[in-house]
Amino acid sequence: MNLDNLERAICHWLENGATDVFLAEDQPARLRINGEVVAVEDSTMTREEIASLWKACHVDPETDNERDARHLMNNGGYLRVNLYRAMGKLSAAIRPIKDVIPPLDSLGLPIDLFRSWTKRRSGLVLVTGATGSGKSTTLASALDDLNQSLNGHIVTLEDPIEYIFQNKHSYFSQRELNSDTDSFSGALRASLRQNPDVIMIGEIRDEETAQLALRAAETGHLVLTTLHSSGVVESIERLSNLFPDGPRETSLMLLSRQLIGIVTQNLLPGIDGSLKLVCEYLENDGASRTWIREGRYRDLIDHLLRPQQARTKDMLSSIIEAYQAGLVDENTARNASPNPSDFDRQIRGIS
Repeated sequence: MNLDNLERAICHWLENGATDVFLAEDQPARLRINGEVVAVEDSTMTREEIASLWKACHVDPETDNERDARHLMNNGGYLRVNLYRAMGKLSAAIRPIKDVIPPLDSLGLPIDLFRSWTKRRSGLVLVTGATGSGKSTTLASALDDLNQSLNGHIVTLEDPIEYIFQNKHSYFSQRELNSDTDSFSGALRASLRQNPDVIMIGEIRDEETAQLALRAAETGHLVLTTLHSSGVVESIERLSNLFPDGPRETSLMLLSRQLIGIVTQNLLPGIDGSLKLVCEYLENDGASRTWIREGRYRDLIDHLLRPQQARTKDMLSSIIEAYQAGLVDENTARNASPNPSDFDRQIRGIS
């Protein structure tokens, strides 16, 4: 199988439901479909075949050990490729860079609430969750939603680029770590001189990026970004822990004022074979600003768990709703719950 045939095979797998493709020499290709990794029959890869992909990505299979790359295929499509060695063998993890972006209202988010956040002229919106929970898709859909009406400049800082935007009402400047910039913090600092209306940061990873994101929000920009965490309150704690002890009080004050809202996502295998989004969310308003500023996380948790709050929802309630709507089975719902025994009690009507 030469490079052209390998590209055709990858395109075929992606068109038939794979979200990721894993290649390793002397191993069959493996695909992630609906969250599960499965092997492809009669697809064992040779070193030469995988080396041809490395070379096409301008990476030396003899001397390099690992590299992120963006690969343009003959059909005009782009692939995000992570090239690496595993026990000395050439390997690759591949994901398509998409130009078809799902509509924001198709994802399963609290659409009216989330859209009200992204319509703000300034402030910080956090989308959090584990790897593979759909954070990048949510941000891409939110930006494309703005693209339908906002006559403005949207700057994205990504590692790597996962969706390609077409300029509609908005003008996009998409910048990728390593190929276009050396760091998120450096690109974010430069973006403030590029007259943006909206800034999307692929991920907050360090204190400098967090501080710059808050300053950008404070100076009149809408900032959308992600964070790895398993819940709304944990997201706030993780962000606050990035700040050193000395200026933490000032940083928490700024966070309490600039944070618009947080949504934490999880994708569960549905009964129909597709993935279903469940999410926990909090709009930062009123008392929550005081609790964030003072680090009163117990109060934030209590607020999140309080029933019938239109602008908040805890993860367990979202999972139970998905189960009761017949979207996911009981075992999936229980295993995804923060505390499975709480799930058992609630579905049996025990408070």
